[in-house]
Amino acid sequence: MTVDQIVGFILELDKLKGVTRKVRPLGLERYENSAEHSWQIALLAASLAHHAAAPVEADRVVRMLLVHDIGEIDTGDTMVFVEGGWEERKAAELAAVKRIFGLLPEPQGAAFLELWQEFERGETPEARFAQAVDRAMPVLLNLANQGQSWRENGISHERVVRRIEAPIKQGCPSLWSYLEGRLEEARRQGWFGA
Repeated sequence: MTVDQIVGFILELDKLKGVTRKVRPLGLERYENSAEHSWQIALLAASLAHHAAAPVEADRVVRMLLVHDIGEIDTGDTMVFVEGGWEERKAAELAAVKRIFGLLPEPQGAAFLELWQEFERGETPEARFAQAVDRAMPVLLNLANQGQSWRENGISHERVVRRIEAPIKQGCPSLWSYLEGRLEEARRQGWFGA
């Protein structure tokens, strides 16, 4: 493995900072980017690991979360609350991560690809917990921002619950318990767009 290959890979990852999402960081007028999202959920997972539905290897979860959105370099971000078109989107992301991880020598690139695929399959305790944390972060930001992206994008309470309840319950039930009442309060406050 050459330093040149690693540097090329890391510089390609810098493009993730340019992938704009639909939620604003607290107190800022701009929207967050996918690199910020990945960093934040990695720390959320490290902090919540003892709440996972089953025991998890926290370091593996963090690594998984650091690679899970890398395909967005080529595909852009899609709001988690969007319904439909996910099969095509995931196929495009797979092609993207194969290209990007292919910048690394085979053993290392293959290891990152396997982490990405494990997240997507959602079959291990680590992947289920990682998916729960990934689904929760936009909700946490929206709750802190009085439903900013929900209101801007016409997202209903029902759609939010439909998209996040099952994966969060499956990977981190106590996190769902925390969110459920807060989402109902947000509905009473009129923080949803539809």
